[in-house]
Amino acid sequence: MTQPAFNRAFHRDNGTLFVEGVSAADLAAQYGTPLYVYSRSALTAAWHAYADACAGRRATVHVAVKANSNLAVLNVFAREGAGFDIVSGGELARVLAAGGKAENTVFSGVGKHPDEMRMALEAGVKCFNVESIPELDRLNAVAGELGKKAPVSLRVNPDVDAKTHPYISTGLKSNKFGVAFDEARATYRAAAAMPHLDVVGIDCHIGSQITEVAPYLDAIDKVLELVDQIESDGVHIHHIDVGGGLGIRYDDETPPDIGDFVRTVLDRIEAHGAKIGKTREVYFEPGRSLVGNAGILLTTVEFLKPGAEKNFAIVDAAMNDLARPAMYEAYHAIEPVTERADAAHTYDIVGPVCESGDWLGRERTLAIEAGDVLAIRSAGAYGFVMSSNYNTRPRAAEVLVDGTRAHVARERETVQQLFAGEHLLPD
Repeated sequence: MTQPAFNRAFHRDNGTLFVEGVSAADLAAQYGTPLYVYSRSALTAAWHAYADACAGRRATVHVAVKANSNLAVLNVFAREGAGFDIVSGGELARVLAAGGKAENTVFSGVGKHPDEMRMALEAGVKCFNVESIPELDRLNAVAGELGKKAPVSLRVNPDVDAKTHPYISTGLKSNKFGVAFDEARATYRAAAAMPHLDVVGIDCHIGSQITEVAPYLDAIDKVLELVDQIESDGVHIHHIDVGGGLGIRYDDETPPDIGDFVRTVLDRIEAHGAKIGKTREVYFEPGRSLVGNAGILLTTVEFLKPGAEKNFAIVDAAMNDLARPAMYEAYHAIEPVTERADAAHTYDIVGPVCESGDWLGRERTLAIEAGDVLAIRSAGAYGFVMSSNYNTRPRAAEVLVDGTRAHVARERETVQQLFAGEHLLPD
């Protein structure tokens, strides 16, 4: 099943792709390419799929900022009353600048710096998701220096296979994340004994682009069993953070409906709570499933280059603009913004970066000519946020479409900005 509002937000009229009420061709002409374009209606529809399923239940939704940290995008969610999940001090600054609240923000991440801890404690974040005893020690010391108590949950590694790409699997014994499952109980006792920490919850995140519910339920069952053991030691768990990671449709995947997923998870946790006569708040931390199919990347065909074995369409977007294909061999649907009646040919869609790994799509059958604009679908998550300036390429502009209006969410970088902080050696 496709995610909510994707087909409604991105649609065709007389053969031309539209983003809500704005022609993608007009966007490319006005703002240039490469260009990231987001749909406000797609963002809010995905948000409400989570929020509506949580309504009336002890559950809250925290947007994973790492998936898309554009201020305008975050502001859309902040206006809806969203919480946020961050992994750096920089992301906390973005949340606050976008209108989010620190008290609705969870601070995750495996390597928090003391300065980031201080910043988050002074801002008053909701909880720190802690991943090791050394991190507990550091947070306890920083909180003590500030005369504060830091609310913490431990990220527990349940050793559950999320059945996703190994680079985005996070819940196995071999992953760097979390406290080992068989060490978690002792780690909770250690945390509870630290004077400047307040143990409030437990956290579990098993990976990203997960298209089945079963791995979540397996992880939840293990976590609930662990919670019973932790509480028998006198440490009380007030919330269960089930993380994020729900997948989207890039090609032929069939991820579960968001609402069905949320209700299934809550039913499992609430059923356990009913047995022991205790309810706990549940945190969800979605990222990709909120923003992935709410964005596209527009790029212009520079040249068509026939080859002995392959035909290449060389475009102005590259691996520095969209890293997922080169990094994960990820698939993104690619289509002309304006359809042609010409005969189609098979191309590899490649960029101008000086690397053989600079490709955006392989063996795509398209009717295109030089100068045509292509839309790379499902680019709202881990697109711009993972982009770089490799080959001294300025990063793309970002535009947010709201109905019939387009707003510049981020201006295109200039080459001069890229070396503004650099200095020549003195004479």
